[in-house]
Amino acid sequence: MSVLQKISQNIKNIKPLEYEILARRLGLMMKELRQGVRKPFKEVINVSMGDLHTSGLKPLSFVRQVLAACLYPQLVNSSRLPVDVRQRAQRLLGECVGGSIGSYTATAGIPEVVQRISEFITRRDGGVPSSPDNIYISPGSQWCLMNMLKVLVNSESSPRTGVLTPVPSHCTTTSSIVGLGGVIVPYYLTEENGWQLQVEELQRALDSAKGICNPVALYIINPGNPSGQVQSRKSMQEVIQFVRENRLFLLADEVYQDLVYGEHSEFISYKRVLAEMGPPHADTVELASFHSASKGFIGECGLRGGYVELVNLDPAVMKHIHTLFSTDSCAPVLGQMALDLMVNPPQPGDPSYPLDDMEREHIRKTLVHNVKRVSEVLNSLPGFCCQPVEGGAFAFPRLFLPPKAIQKAKEMGMQPDTFYCVRLLEEAGVLILPGCEYGQKEDTHHVRFCILNPQETMEEVLRRISCFHTQFMREVS
Repeated sequence: MSVLQKISQNIKNIKPLEYEILARRLGLMMKELRQGVRKPFKEVINVSMGDLHTSGLKPLSFVRQVLAACLYPQLVNSSRLPVDVRQRAQRLLGECVGGSIGSYTATAGIPEVVQRISEFITRRDGGVPSSPDNIYISPGSQWCLMNMLKVLVNSESSPRTGVLTPVPSHCTTTSSIVGLGGVIVPYYLTEENGWQLQVEELQRALDSAKGICNPVALYIINPGNPSGQVQSRKSMQEVIQFVRENRLFLLADEVYQDLVYGEHSEFISYKRVLAEMGPPHADTVELASFHSASKGFIGECGLRGGYVELVNLDPAVMKHIHTLFSTDSCAPVLGQMALDLMVNPPQPGDPSYPLDDMEREHIRKTLVHNVKRVSEVLNSLPGFCCQPVEGGAFAFPRLFLPPKAIQKAKEMGMQPDTFYCVRLLEEAGVLILPGCEYGQKEDTHHVRFCILNPQETMEEVLRRISCFHTQFMREVS
């Protein structure tokens, strides 16, 4: 048997992504369009990914100007860039070894950048202190999360390690848990209640794991991906009480914290709620909180910069975590700089502030408009039901498919919502993803698509979906 044939059984257990079916069809369609094959559309609109820049929204000028000057230091002395841009670039370069972004950094990141992230967290959390010693920068928040799962999941234990994971949930995380030999213990968000988390459901999930695995952690996504809900303080307090009573490690994925637009919604970090609950919770509950430069207004997915802040971990465990992060040498330096620019944007009075503020407000207004229009359009279509989107980058509407559509999907060897997405791609030129990719209750179907798009793109997507859906439902009813 060859080395490649001896693939870990854990890797074999990772479920193939439904996206691959759509990706193959997309590749063929793009080739046909280039060859001049006639289609009902001139171009495919891809709203499957939460990538602000791929969607057509523009990068923030201040961020790109500073990064450009860091890449090409001669610009630091150029009057073509605002003075605060040049000062920021000069400071960041001065914090790099040898004054160059081509140098390695410390394991946890450039010390001064880590310090400023710590100061940002303290400001965000109303003065709750944050120590730079508890922060690690990695090539994206998922990388940080993967490292924490490596610490938590013991692939050789019996029974195996379990992680309570929301349904729906981001498929990258669930694949990571399975790949490490862990067991996903699903808890279902309550769709009819705006995808809110019910502590009773957490208890049901925990009870269901008895005799199957040993649950050690609870994974939370707030704001939700793909569900778009934002947790209330009361809900978060109940979660913290639950993890303390059951001695679970709390993994808080908070990468969409900047994107909250529900009328009565507000982002509060788990760390802040934990601290404000006071002892015994504040000094006993173990927490890892994740954030990223890929999401929010900055949207720099390709630069790969994220961080984790660790709370209440034993110093002996922290030594092992430092060793684990050391195996990666360091995160990409441009990604580290993007994080610095994310947590320290231009302030009133700075030369770059007026443009930066205008660009951020444009993105915010675009998202508020898109959220409203998605709800209006989808909820007016028979067979669609979209819960309010309060935060995050996606809509995750439920799709009520007639038996005929479900039977057709079965005949083609597809999940029903995958079948719907394939037909939408082929006939309307819109790429969205099926709900089965993210988990859903049995006999329910959903689709997920990104709302981080220019208004005109979102309107065209909704127009195409409406036309296709009307014809599709007529055909399968």
